[in-house]
Amino acid sequence: MALHIERVTKEFGDFKAVDDLTFRVPQGEMFGLLGANGAGKTTTFRMILDILKPTDGSITWNGKAVDHRIVGYLPEERGLYPKSQVREQLVFLASLKGMRGSDAKRAVKSWLERLEIPQYETMRVEQLSKGNQQKIQLVAALLHNPELVILDEPFSGLDPVNVEILKREVLALRDAGTTIVFSSHRMEHVEELCQHVGILKGGRAVVSGDVPTIKSRYEEPALFIETDQIHILESLPVVETIEPYKSGHLVRLHSFEDSDAVLSALVRHQANVKTFMRQPVSLNDIFIKEVGQHVS
Repeated sequence: MALHIERVTKEFGDFKAVDDLTFRVPQGEMFGLLGANGAGKTTTFRMILDILKPTDGSITWNGKAVDHRIVGYLPEERGLYPKSQVREQLVFLASLKGMRGSDAKRAVKSWLERLEIPQYETMRVEQLSKGNQQKIQLVAALLHNPELVILDEPFSGLDPVNVEILKREVLALRDAGTTIVFSSHRMEHVEELCQHVGILKGGRAVVSGDVPTIKSRYEEPALFIETDQIHILESLPVVETIEPYKSGHLVRLHSFEDSDAVLSALVRHQANVKTFMRQPVSLNDIFIKEVGQHVS
């Protein structure tokens, strides 16, 4: 295991921000750490970075204490100096990680080109849009070629085109062997990018594991059906409930084995069926079920 969080607790007086948290992130994997605001994600990140010390438990990288020089951190909040020139600021931040100035300048040019913003190299940060400031902040996190990267809401403030540009680069990092801890309130991004996830509530992990296994545990026998004759199914014994859902209806059954009876009824009445599919459970469904009203 590369990153190992073992039974970590962080207390601030009588308040437990993180409570007996354990998870492992193998080398070259992207792990989703999720939770509503106040769930303990940022406190966990700060403990990984050694900004905060755990009250109990341990955090290790390949069996040793985490060296900040091998970590790249993109915080949710803006952490740039608005009056500073982009290149000068990035080179300075890279020097704090032990990178030589000449190497940092070459890396700045390379990263700005990869993110399609080379024209901003000599501009002040305050002259850039929020989306482009986010790109610069990502460069600051990745410039020194870290082994471990923490991304807290990395797509915040980005339009769909730039989201895809950043996702491309994040996936390239993962595929090159970088270990990534990723946090986002956009569950579709987490499902797309992460193999394993942990969902926090009140500082504790209420869900953790690989995404397919987690989803299988929450799957309910339900069908998504689009037809203008949904009333045909109302009297079927195998149907528990029917409720409007998106452009059709969600038909809940006693078990998925009852799907054939539903389809037979529609065929028997020659119903015009546009969509008939097993309703998959999403990570967003699971998040809402476990975190409930605390979603933000």
